[in-house]
Amino acid sequence: MNSTQCYHCGDSCDDNLIKFDEKFFCCNGCKTVYEIFSENDLTCYYDFQDNPGAIPTEVQGKYDFLDKKEIAEKLLDFNDSNTQIATLYIPHIHCSSCIWVLENLHKLNPKVASSQVDFPKKKVRITYNSDKTSLKEIVLLLSSIGYEPYISLEDYEGGKKAVDRSLIYKLGIAGFAFGNVMFLSFPEYFEVDGFWIEKYKNVFRWLMFFFSLPVVFYAGKDYFISAFKGLRSKILNIDVPIALGISVLFIRSTFEIIFDLGTGFFDSLTGLVFFLLLGKFFQQKTYNFLSFERDYKSYFPIAVTRITSKDKEENVQIYDIEKGDRLLIRNQELIPVDGILINGNAAIDYSFVTGEAEPVAKKSGDKLFAGGKQLSGVIEMEVLNSVSQSYLTQLWSNDVFQKDKKSGFKTITDTISKNFTIIVLLIAFVSTAFWMYFDASKALNVFTAVLIIACPCAIALAAPFTLGNMLRIFGKQKFYLKNATVVEQLAAIDTIIFDKTGTLTTHKENTISYDGISLSKNEKSILKSSLRASNHPLSRTLYHSFDEVETLTISNYKEIVGKGIQVMYKDVSLKLGSSSFVKNNDEKSTLDTSVYVSFNEVYKGKFTFKNSYRKGVKSLFNSLSNEYDLAVVSGDNEGEKVYLEKYLPKKTQLLFNQKPEDKLNVVANLQEDKKKVLMIGDGLNDAGALAQSDVGIALSENINVFSPACDGILDASKFNKIETYIKASKKAIQIIKYCFILSLCYNVVGLYFAVTGQLMPVIAAILMPLSSISIVVFTTISTNLLGNKIK
Repeated sequence: MNSTQCYHCGDSCDDNLIKFDEKFFCCNGCKTVYEIFSENDLTCYYDFQDNPGAIPTEVQGKYDFLDKKEIAEKLLDFNDSNTQIATLYIPHIHCSSCIWVLENLHKLNPKVASSQVDFPKKKVRITYNSDKTSLKEIVLLLSSIGYEPYISLEDYEGGKKAVDRSLIYKLGIAGFAFGNVMFLSFPEYFEVDGFWIEKYKNVFRWLMFFFSLPVVFYAGKDYFISAFKGLRSKILNIDVPIALGISVLFIRSTFEIIFDLGTGFFDSLTGLVFFLLLGKFFQQKTYNFLSFERDYKSYFPIAVTRITSKDKEENVQIYDIEKGDRLLIRNQELIPVDGILINGNAAIDYSFVTGEAEPVAKKSGDKLFAGGKQLSGVIEMEVLNSVSQSYLTQLWSNDVFQKDKKSGFKTITDTISKNFTIIVLLIAFVSTAFWMYFDASKALNVFTAVLIIACPCAIALAAPFTLGNMLRIFGKQKFYLKNATVVEQLAAIDTIIFDKTGTLTTHKENTISYDGISLSKNEKSILKSSLRASNHPLSRTLYHSFDEVETLTISNYKEIVGKGIQVMYKDVSLKLGSSSFVKNNDEKSTLDTSVYVSFNEVYKGKFTFKNSYRKGVKSLFNSLSNEYDLAVVSGDNEGEKVYLEKYLPKKTQLLFNQKPEDKLNVVANLQEDKKKVLMIGDGLNDAGALAQSDVGIALSENINVFSPACDGILDASKFNKIETYIKASKKAIQIIKYCFILSLCYNVVGLYFAVTGQLMPVIAAILMPLSSISIVVFTTISTNLLGNKIK
């Protein structure tokens, strides 16, 4: 075996060494990292349009089918203007060097804008300039550096994905070998004497040896590969002791039959691998049965406005949208699905998708992509396909929008898993040394049993399964969270801040009165058309009060967050919003909220909203005040302060005249005082505060509030259950702690029997996967019982 060290990372290359430039490397990742920093002109080398001779011979012509536009488009996540995004499956990703190379493709070819690796799924999401390069060039680039993607067009045409049956094959071979080895071992078990038995004893033993070969080198190879890759990356994973145990049993048994010292442990060896694989098989079946990954995304509480065949507007949930529907997209709303622009002045911000914040102008007939945000008034579009909620949630969880939040349980799990193998190996060697001195016949069994029985998997599974199932349960209750970490963060909060307008108040029961100069028919049409483009709760409420008024096409529209709307229609200008924005002066405090209107810089009057608070607000605040610090922030004046002081608990902090940046500062100041802040708002004017808070929840009341700023979206009908959801989050954390205790007890008890020589390796192989399955079943049953209590 070659023990040459890798020139880049210093790891042993073993038999997989790659020689380049008179140097040796352990993998293509390390080789390419070296190339990038060498003096080679790699930009030219990997630019196949300028240098077609550089295409590797093994892939020449292989990907010519990607030259066909209709095929390439099926592989694209995004295709607009000169930007294309494709997600490709790369089977050969296996270490940090691989990740580094794949996320630095722009250094190999500057026509690649960016690339992001999803290591667990072995996928890379690549954004590139389609005017300068193509998907085929990208695939060739990846193939040239040793990361050839696996492309199956059936996956993109809705066909069934290929089922990986390798585990079943390995399980079948291991089972077949185990049965035959047990059968051949019967004479040894029962110490049967006889001429034929004694004469063919060595034949039986060598048959057992040959039966064990496919078990060790095929059925059990994944344990060796995983252990090898872990050690090469200086990581002691759980497969290291398993691989060590298999190796010791095989080498010891082979040694015994070669020198005719005994029959060896081939029965234990084949049984060990068989039961490990059987456990893995049942784990997969259990996880698939209890899987929350497929269905927890189907309860997205977001509404969009659909235009009916009679030109009426109706609010529907996004999962009810079908191909051919006409949607109304307002200013600052997210486009939930791919479609064609019908009319309107479209300026789309695709930063949610591409990371590029420059708005893209669109005209009627142009294609719009899900994830874009409309920035210029209202538009109408026709749906091309049904909503892909998994795609929207993928965007929502994009690293670009991730807050700097770490999971405490992930940290604990990682720490335990990191040190677990070291402790297990130490116990195995110490206990083996003890038995070698007192009873050598038990030493090998003890060594192997210790290596197999101890397993941190149950600890590692507790948090993701518990929190993941809570996501599904919350989703059914119309409370949708971005990811599992949010549940953990929600359980830790000690301060809750509520926005007032659209959060504590509801526009459904508001009464509106107008005080001022009567508006003409044309002015009402301009006013209604301007309100139609806005997504602010007050704008929506006021818009619905003009049901009989015709709408116009407004092209010159501008909405200033926290102030109001400014519109120009032909020779008429409109200002709509706060007193300071419309009249250039603040009006004295009044009890109710008002929206002021002026045409051509002439003040016309104001619309006054009689605020209607949601049912259950008072009881919710009274209940929360016992455990949490509460605050209400509002952009309105202090007119309602006296009323709220009587209506809400005395300890509630009331802050009025708060601009969006002021709300953000309120949250930041509390965090400086070591407070864990939950912010609940409407998702629009509160975006900054939602992003700043430890947990930001947007309240949805037939409004498209989908935004990267928030951690959760709550249906307004469930507003009074906020305390219930927080308590459920805390109980979920308790369930994880119970799982940790159960797992610890299993390992302590299991190690006790293994160390004292009372546990055979085969029994240990049966018990190890059962521990993981029991934890998964426990967390699932516990969280489902918890879910039944919060309905």
